[in-house]
Amino acid sequence: MTIEPGKSTLEVHELMEILPHRYPMLLIDRLIDIKPGESAIGVKNVSYGDGYFQGHFPKKPVMPGVLIVEAMAQAAAAFTSYTENLDVENNIVLFMGVDKARFRKPVIPGDQLHIHVSTVQRRPPVWRFEGKAYVGDVKVAEAQYSAMLAQAV
Repeated sequence: MTIEPGKSTLEVHELMEILPHRYPMLLIDRLIDIKPGESAIGVKNVSYGDGYFQGHFPKKPVMPGVLIVEAMAQAAAAFTSYTENLDVENNIVLFMGVDKARFRKPVIPGDQLHIHVSTVQRRPPVWRFEGKAYVGDVKVAEAQYSAMLAQAV
């Protein structure tokens, strides 16, 4: 990883050094307010140009809940990989499971999703996280989830 340590914000080009995802599956545009060992906030600018809106639902576009949870997982993976300086060249953070997912309000084009992720439990190679997604001050989704570090294929 060539990103300097100790940054409090990572831009999309830096996220692409950490995460294997690429558009259209890269679901976070920025990682802000990084607090090592604690938390970070992923930012997703929701746009009508996002491919899933073509079919979900064209007349009343709504971001799929599973993609909000995926964005939470990506924010947590980027946060953990960066702050723990994980070997992202030879390893990958894999989503293991999700619990207590709740969707409270639809996310639509034009919204800016702020995804607050925090570490609940750290026992490498497995981590548990909590995610809460907001549009403005309104909580739109939340979940608890786990991920593990595995060798890249």
